[in-house]
Amino acid sequence: MERIKVGGIMQSEGRAVVKVMSCPDRADIAGLVLGALGARNVNIEFLVQSFDLDGFSNFTLCIDRMDLEPAIEALEAIKPSLEAKVISYNPNVAVVSVFGPHFREKPKISGAMFSALASVGIKSIAISTSISSVSCVVDAEDVEAAVGALHEAFEAPHQVKQRPKAY
Repeated sequence: MERIKVGGIMQSEGRAVVKVMSCPDRADIAGLVLGALGARNVNIEFLVQSFDLDGFSNFTLCIDRMDLEPAIEALEAIKPSLEAKVISYNPNVAVVSVFGPHFREKPKISGAMFSALASVGIKSIAISTSISSVSCVVDAEDVEAAVGALHEAFEAPHQVKQRPKAY
């Protein structure tokens, strides 16, 4: 199969994923979640909001692992006002991304990315896209295999590796 040209592949290690699950579908929920994290200086690298079959809102956030404790404290403090059923986390994940330019003209990228990851047995924890990138959260132990599979699937002149911030 012909490799698709992309701008590059990025891996971001030292991350944690936090899930705020089963909140009622209210207009203020996203503001409460994101405001509480912002007040604790927790930067969100990756955010997905979805709704389940019962109409409840679910948030999946990827943050720097160093910010996990203040993030959980902030979310637990507002959990009653969110009416969230569960706040869970995984402190050992990474984000892998394929980035542009011109993804608008390349509809095959997402399918090729997730087929490549599946070919080496990697499941995504969460997926997010923009006009110029496709990103997914994977278990930290899978990041090297994920990046290798993506390099097999794509012609990528650049690889960017981000490290966790130092304290």
